[in-house]
Amino acid sequence: MKNVGLQVKPPSRSCNDPRCPFHGHLSVRGRVLRGTVVGDKMKDTVVVSRDYTQYVPRFKRFMRRRSHILAHNPPCIGAKSGDVVVVGECRPLSKATSFVVIERIGGT
Repeated sequence: MKNVGLQVKPPSRSCNDPRCPFHGHLSVRGRVLRGTVVGDKMKDTVVVSRDYTQYVPRFKRFMRRRSHILAHNPPCIGAKSGDVVVVGECRPLSKATSFVVIERIGGT
């Protein structure tokens, strides 16, 4: 198992996925985000929902926003719907996937 260079707990299971940052050849660089898995029906991919606030100058208030991020889900991590995960940016893996799940924090 290799070190990904981040302060995350490595998975306890092993896998032979080449797109795994711990057991494969994928490097994690760029943004590191936290969110909740809202969809896990795709093969090896999860949908991560991220909530944030955005300031609206006209009304001098904050507005709640939400964005969905597609992330690769390695078999050694195995995040399911409802889990809180940490995703890291990597090279583009497909047309819409440029993130990979690097830690599963817990469920709901």
